Amino acid sequence: QVQLVESGGGLVQAGGSVRLSCAASGRTFTIYGMGWFRQAPGKERRFVAHIRTSGTSTYYADSVKGRFTISRDNVANTVYLQMNSLKPEDTGVYYCAAQRSSYSVPAYRSSYDYWGQGTQVTVSS
Repeated sequence: QVQLVESGGGLVQAGGSVRLSCAASGRTFTIYGMGWFRQAPGKERRFVAHIRTSGTSTYYADSVKGRFTISRDNVANTVYLQMNSLKPEDTGVYYCAAQRSSYSVPAYRSSYDYWGQGTQVTVSS
């Protein structure tokens, strides 16, 4: 089992920045990749960003490219999501997730085996 705990959410004005953290514990050696998803009120949970636990490969949703950066600290077993130039449409609950298989598609929710409890990010206009 892998446990994930997100932190760093809050209220921010449009154009501002927030950094989210996701701390992993447990059988972290089984993790191939980590992803961030977000869920706006009344909408489905959608992919935001992905990073492998080794190498430098990252992958982003088109809506956040150039504004968000995903990174990791393997020593601390933590993944970060730096969010800049925030827009009101970035509002939602942000979830981190852990992927065990290298064969599953990072943008699909079904590709992930473990999920955190989520952290709220609210961007005011």
